[in-house]
Amino acid sequence: MSAPAAAVTALVPGVPALLPSYASLEDPVADLRAACRSAVGELGPRVRVVASGPSGLRVGAALVADAGASVVDAGETGVLVVGNGSAKRTEKAPGHLDERAAGFDAALRTSFAGIDPVLAGELWADAACLGDLPPLAAADVRYDDAPFGVQYWVAVWA
Repeated sequence: MSAPAAAVTALVPGVPALLPSYASLEDPVADLRAACRSAVGELGPRVRVVASGPSGLRVGAALVADAGASVVDAGETGVLVVGNGSAKRTEKAPGHLDERAAGFDAALRTSFAGIDPVLAGELWADAACLGDLPPLAAADVRYDDAPFGVQYWVAVWA
């Protein structure tokens, strides 16, 4: 089921460090967390979460709850898409360095359509849910960085 035309859509990464259970005295992803809170806060009180797996759904639900909203399957005021680019951007990345990662992520910045699922899998990109999103150029991009060697975006499409 697709979102109503007026619904706001946001993209956040499914990084477990965003879960409340990973909270510590020093937040290793403070800038990312702030960008996610800002984006999810614009989705309204009823948010549909779209993710490729249970981990992304869990992160999405936690971000929605943090915003004081409810996760719904229909009648949403906003849609939260959970996904990220490659996880092989540096030697210290979870998947170690793959020279193709930077180019893959650059292509995603231009268009999420036509994502090569085989290459995405090889680069450990959680990109299965991104294919229907408009290009990042059409979004209010609030975060675009690769901490830990993993490409994360936070973006909002109104």
